[in-house]
Amino acid sequence: MKPECLPLLGPGAGSFGALSADVPWASGMRIAVIGTGYVGLVGAACLAEIGHRVVAVDADAQKVRSLQQGAVTIHEPGLPTMVTTQQATGRLRFTRDLGAALEGVELVFIAVGTPADESGATDLDAVLAAARAIGAGLMQPATIVVKSTVPVGTTGQLQQLIHGALATRGVGWRTPVVGNPEFLREGSATDDFMQPDRIVIGAHGDDAAALLRAYAPFLERGVPVLQITPRSAELSKYAANAMLAARISFMNEIAAIADATGADIEEVRDGIGSDPRIGRDFLRPGIGYGGSCFPKDVASLCHTAVRHAVRPLMLQAVGQVNVRQQRWAFEHLQRVYAGRGGLRGRRIAVWGLAFKPGTDDLRESPALALIELLLDAGALVSTHDPVALANAQRQLGERPGLAWCGDPMAALDGADALVLATEWSAFREIAPQAIAEALRDRLVLDGRNALGAEAFADAGLTLLQVGRPPLAARQPVVDPVPRITERSAIGVPA
Repeated sequence: MKPECLPLLGPGAGSFGALSADVPWASGMRIAVIGTGYVGLVGAACLAEIGHRVVAVDADAQKVRSLQQGAVTIHEPGLPTMVTTQQATGRLRFTRDLGAALEGVELVFIAVGTPADESGATDLDAVLAAARAIGAGLMQPATIVVKSTVPVGTTGQLQQLIHGALATRGVGWRTPVVGNPEFLREGSATDDFMQPDRIVIGAHGDDAAALLRAYAPFLERGVPVLQITPRSAELSKYAANAMLAARISFMNEIAAIADATGADIEEVRDGIGSDPRIGRDFLRPGIGYGGSCFPKDVASLCHTAVRHAVRPLMLQAVGQVNVRQQRWAFEHLQRVYAGRGGLRGRRIAVWGLAFKPGTDDLRESPALALIELLLDAGALVSTHDPVALANAQRQLGERPGLAWCGDPMAALDGADALVLATEWSAFREIAPQAIAEALRDRLVLDGRNALGAEAFADAGLTLLQVGRPPLAARQPVVDPVPRITERSAIGVPA
């Protein structure tokens, strides 16, 4: 459980209540954040929200102009209001000028992207470029904070790079480089930043002092701080995401066994999730995980293991199960239509494009993988997402057989079957009877086990869910009570 979070008092800037500028620790920190992607933008806005003066830097001129005008480039609840409000207070600014952003700062956060290449290795080009720029442009002592997710050993590498650049300039002062991995969930990132369950810092000795001052409001509320070595902090980030991904893949593997044996995965989930040693979090079966973290972090950790002569058998299996699970809906549709001419020419509606509800992020989205499989099989696809539709159109473009629909019912027009790929609440609110009247074959594949089986059955729909038997097969079977005799009571057949 999260520690109790007391409200942040002061005039304010949004639902979290920004701290007053007369609070001593709130007015004394000048911070630069390099990168305005997901981690950088959320971090910059939230640091400003708790009273610091933050300059966020990005090389993309169009993005900077948009942010200066209050147009947030990612979908994150609460973030647009926070950005607009903090710009109005003067505590948050956006610029392309790194040199100007570094003037007088005490903390510099590196929050640039670290994508994976085809081998699974982490691309550190942007991180290294940021470190070189800091070494070339920093004019006073400051603590460098590595917020980007980086392989084990990177913080030390960046420290050598920055110190080397400073030494070349003849600078004599010291600049600590510390790790500070983020544990933000897309769709609730601002809440997670403002109400953390822990703060992990990779630093030696008192190198973390300035960062701890920045996080003072959280420390005052009793949020635990784990100061560990930089290498342990780097590995902790990867290990956390790999563990969560492993729970998802484990549950999807159990769901496949449930499907084959006639068990109900939701009952199994209740059975194991009620064990306090296990818990229910991340034990929901579905069509696989996606997003910006789990796929690349599992791949990167595998790559790190192999590079150090360790065989990451479990981590490799986590990724392999996820790839297999993303074919669940496609393979069910193949079986359904195998004796009816196959999928060619069939129109399949796909509800949901983002990898999860609450975001417009399409990275490694299982929905996009499904659409590609369906199009390759000759099917026609009509799709809708309440937030990510425009992003998907830009990413996939106009494709033969692919229709972008402005509302979910339009996607059902002329469709034979429906696949729920992202469990947006708006989809669950649509009456099953309306879906039944729109679908030719009255077939729904619930890839997130988010729909009510009884209501869909009552509407005359066939509902297929991950690891669950058809509704008619879920009725309890009462085994006959054996006749108890003196012999059978001690294990001897009567």
